[in-house]
Amino acid sequence: MKPAKSVIELWLWGGPSQLETFDPKPDAPAAYNNGLKAIPTNAPGLSVHEWWPELAKCGNLFSVIRSMTHPHFGHETATYLMQTGRNPGGGDVYPAIGAVTAMMKTRDKSYTGDLPPFVILTQAKGRFSEVGFLGDRYAPLVTGGNPNAPTFVVDGIVPPGGLSPEAMKRRFDLFNLVDRFGTPARFGEYLAAGAHARHVIEGSAAKTFDLNLEDKETRARYGRTWIGQSLLAARRLVEYGVPYITVNMGGWDSHKRHFETMRQRTAETDRALAALLSDLAAKGLLDSTVVWVSGEFGRTTKIDRDPPWNGGRNHYPRCFSALVAGGGFKGGCVVGESDETATKVVKRPVAPVDFLGSIYERCGIDPDGEMPNESGKKLTILPPETPGAGRLREIYGS
Repeated sequence: MKPAKSVIELWLWGGPSQLETFDPKPDAPAAYNNGLKAIPTNAPGLSVHEWWPELAKCGNLFSVIRSMTHPHFGHETATYLMQTGRNPGGGDVYPAIGAVTAMMKTRDKSYTGDLPPFVILTQAKGRFSEVGFLGDRYAPLVTGGNPNAPTFVVDGIVPPGGLSPEAMKRRFDLFNLVDRFGTPARFGEYLAAGAHARHVIEGSAAKTFDLNLEDKETRARYGRTWIGQSLLAARRLVEYGVPYITVNMGGWDSHKRHFETMRQRTAETDRALAALLSDLAAKGLLDSTVVWVSGEFGRTTKIDRDPPWNGGRNHYPRCFSALVAGGGFKGGCVVGESDETATKVVKRPVAPVDFLGSIYERCGIDPDGEMPNESGKKLTILPPETPGAGRLREIYGS
């Protein structure tokens, strides 16, 4: 099978509960599941929480891992591990999977577009330097803006204030006039960069972010919400050829009033994610695009009813869930198993290094291969896979 060309990462910042996402436990006591149920998907043997009815309609397109596990309870350390496959410390700040994928797809010339090879919608995670020791060359384009606004203003590409193409052309022409009469020759690189910026702003790259080019029905199908329009923008970036797109969705750190928070978050995300997977499949893009969904950890399984939590769930990395789709991963499968309350992994533990290594392999990147770095150190992209468990080969397609 050909390597995947692009990756869409839906990062659920804060840590979504495994019980209210992809590992529901309808037979557990109410102290754990709050009386809520599971619903079957269209794939036999695969169920999701009842708050994901749209996703349930396309269970044949994705698989879930119910046995994700690691030891870090803090947001910063857990995020670093889930993004790099490495425990923090040791002196080197490793790059996240987005920066590494961008670098490798650029180095092998499988991507030569004008947009940066790593794009984040719409705010960076902010917990660590996603580019690590790779440097600014592979730093992500963090869009800023709001995809659901009348104009999606993207930092450095889509100008603010509703400037028309004609107004932008007049400004560029004025800059060129000043440069022609007053700029020393040593500013050649600066002028070349300006010319490239103009090419990007006036060319097809900037149009990738113009969601008004989509018909109203498509925009409505994703949902006229921040997450809906962000995932629509992600699909457009895949069509342009961008190797790695992160949609960074906050609001999943539900220590207090957990069920109210989760109900609102899942309603928006269910619709948007189902639309994305179905859209990619209909356009023939799912086979060449990996989609993965996770946060840095899960949540504690017994509901904390006492003040100040009042029905909350806290950080819990020992057993949580993730979703993968496309890019050569089979759909309709379940990897691993947790106990009756989703508190412990009882079958097929999956560590972050094995999860990320699987994504790299589906993208044609050797996780055991050399990690280029300016210091000249002999480093690999990932540490060795976990003995006795390892990468998700049971859901690799042929």
